[in-house]
Amino acid sequence: MDFIAEYGLFLAKALTVVFSVLLIMFFFFAANQRLKVGEEGRIEVKKLNESLDSLTDSLKTAILPISAQKKEQKRQKKERKMKAKGTEEEKPKAFIIDFKGDVQASAVTSLREEITAVLAVAEESDEVLVRLESPGGVVHGYGLAASQLKRVRKKNIRLTVSVDKVAASGGYMMACIADNIISAPFALLGSIGVVAQIPNFHRLLKKNEVDFELVTAGEYKRTLTMFGENTEKGREKFSEEIEDIHVLFKDFVSENRPSVSIEEVATGEAWFGTRALERKLVDELKTSDEYVLELCAERDVFQVQYIQNKNRLDRFFERLTRIGKNSFDEVNNLPQNFIR
Repeated sequence: MDFIAEYGLFLAKALTVVFSVLLIMFFFFAANQRLKVGEEGRIEVKKLNESLDSLTDSLKTAILPISAQKKEQKRQKKERKMKAKGTEEEKPKAFIIDFKGDVQASAVTSLREEITAVLAVAEESDEVLVRLESPGGVVHGYGLAASQLKRVRKKNIRLTVSVDKVAASGGYMMACIADNIISAPFALLGSIGVVAQIPNFHRLLKKNEVDFELVTAGEYKRTLTMFGENTEKGREKFSEEIEDIHVLFKDFVSENRPSVSIEEVATGEAWFGTRALERKLVDELKTSDEYVLELCAERDVFQVQYIQNKNRLDRFFERLTRIGKNSFDEVNNLPQNFIR
């Protein structure tokens, strides 16, 4: 019995060593693969007219009487031949870009590439539609994202932003750049305000006789800290900085949406689409799906997406994160949709 126990312990140790060696080898291999990747990503383009035509043609054929199905199939075949020969009248184009923002506005990396690709081929008669979803986040991240959209306006190309769910705070900073903002009736917009919060553990450290030293050069290099003792002077300076950011935010919205009564809307509140329309934060109530169908009837519509190349290590951790999140949600029965 002792022999079996000792053998089991030895086997567990051996497996641990082997697993550790394999894990180290995997990390080295993945790092090497990262260095070998020549390009960071690629642009993928999908023509939405063709996808829509294919769906509608299939439905038309299915619901027609048998006697009319052959006639419809001939018509569709004739249309495909005309498209193949290029005899169709050339239409103006519309380019669709999706932006799904997080707190850090990390999607700005893809947005930059997508805007650059579109501007390389777009003409003044074309249009860019950005389907935007974001609860807001850091000022510098969303400021850069808004500047990317500003590039479209500077080229005199019509820019439309569509909000189906939420475009608040930094999200609205992006949206207000557009010539036209459309919103679903119950999408959340606005929240033209600034918030900052920081915990302070100074009393806890002091209670446990733990010293914390912070050395700075410059009177306001640090205003509020997590571990040091905060002062009234530091708090006042911090509030002053927050107020200044709010003023810049209000000025930015006023410049791009002069029809908005900025003092009325710059309270930090967010409004559903119907109320946002009353306050002129948006121009019309409509879902992005409705607007895309309208574009397809008048223009050649292309969905543009920047795909970042991922090495095996990135894919491995992404898969682990996804599995962990799904398991956590199942165990805790967490709701998937919430209003921030």
